[in-house]
Amino acid sequence: MASLFRGTSKYLQRQAHENPVLFYSCIIGAVGPVLALVVPPVRAHFGYVPPPPLPMGYPVPNRARRAVTGYEDE
Repeated sequence: MASLFRGTSKYLQRQAHENPVLFYSCIIGAVGPVLALVVPPVRAHFGYVPPPPLPMGYPVPNRARRAVTGYEDE
């Protein structure tokens, strides 16, 4: 069993030297899903509060509307 891990570590070390772009992109790609599962609980533990949702409209005044004047397009 120890030779399996020794061979794997040698293979990964060789790939890191011969193909560093592929090796490190695989490492970053593997860390991404782990971070997606770990970061939100850690942020909540430290007191992060998500911002309120953005308004989807604007408040309309509670009064009668006035007709628009001053634009003579006729």
